[in-house]
Amino acid sequence: PDVRLPVMVWIHGGAYMSGTAGDPGYDGGRLAREGGVVVVTLNYRIGVEGFAWIEGAPANRGLLDQVAALEWVRDNIAAFGGDPGRVTVFGESAGAGSVAALLVMERAAGLFTRAIAQSVPGPYFSAELAADISTEIAAELGPDIRPTAAELAQFPPDRLVAAGVAMAGKMSGWEERWGGVARTGAPYSPVVDGDVLPRAPWEALADGAARDVELIVGHNQDEFRLFAALSGQLGRITEEQARAAFSAFGPVADSAAAYRAAHPDADAERLHELVFSDWLFRMPSLRLAEAQIAGGGTARVYELTWQSPGMGGALGACHALDVPLTFGNLTSGLAPMLIGPEPSAEAETLSARLRAAWTAFASSRLTDEDWPPYDAHKRRALVLDGGANAIAAYPEEDSRLLWESHRFAALPLPDGKG
Repeated sequence: PDVRLPVMVWIHGGAYMSGTAGDPGYDGGRLAREGGVVVVTLNYRIGVEGFAWIEGAPANRGLLDQVAALEWVRDNIAAFGGDPGRVTVFGESAGAGSVAALLVMERAAGLFTRAIAQSVPGPYFSAELAADISTEIAAELGPDIRPTAAELAQFPPDRLVAAGVAMAGKMSGWEERWGGVARTGAPYSPVVDGDVLPRAPWEALADGAARDVELIVGHNQDEFRLFAALSGQLGRITEEQARAAFSAFGPVADSAAAYRAAHPDADAERLHELVFSDWLFRMPSLRLAEAQIAGGGTARVYELTWQSPGMGGALGACHALDVPLTFGNLTSGLAPMLIGPEPSAEAETLSARLRAAWTAFASSRLTDEDWPPYDAHKRRALVLDGGANAIAAYPEEDSRLLWESHRFAALPLPDGKG
């Protein structure tokens, strides 16, 4: 109890609808042992129970669970050798989206002093959009079922899970009603409800909501490629699909022409991947850093560019590749698929470098010389590849310029439909 080591609290991803802290890929033993930190992993309600808009229940119950876990850390971590005054919250994908939300939630204020957000997803829902999606999830349980606490309480948890899964499987047909988010197959996101989550993270950070919290935020180079591989789309994207993606996600009036001008050698599949990656993870992550800086805070930016040898090298620097590298668990969880059945020496070296950077940050040992903060002029970022970590100009400048005027905010219900 007297050691008072830095504490790192992990929030898992999974599109706010799957995942568990018990995944062997999240075993914090190596990170704690080699980094000199106490690692905490936590579960939180997901799916209907955690994030669906339910009349008569608090919004964002999954986020409230995370706050409760952080309060437990504050009150109890000293007994495990941790310092409650040196807590870093970190997470990937939906976990990073949760970190972004926690940064601006009044209930979470003071529970952590540093944050690491790995691949922040852009979608946050307005109350109107969340309510409309929940109406259709409830309809999966019966034609007259409404998304109220009283009515949903009559169903066992497995029925609620099944209803959410069924809705996720058919979302692609609801784009006219719900906009681009229908293409993600994810019917849940944090809801900007004005109470638990008062404002979208980008807006609140720009107004200084977390200027005293030090931030690391970044993304992977080829985020969407994992989803293309899992859905069997690799090598099959057509010009028509690329045009549809630009229509759904593009940041400017003629996004197809703008992306083609910026990437003249890219084929339809690469352009499709770029705009999807930018909308869903890459630009929300970069803009979170920019918002933190605008609000008077400090942010460090990174991009993982190391090309995964998994699936015969088809995955590139895909979504979730950073997770086994973060924990150093290179043979468990998703690691065999992402980096191959036998981790290479290059993977081990990169993982060691990433873990060293994360734990140095949590321990207040990371200096501006080691990793300069991002700023609006030099735009320096840490580039994580197979060689030595390099500080360089932010690698995705073309995308940054294309998305410069786009405002990330709570997604509305398009045209007031529903």
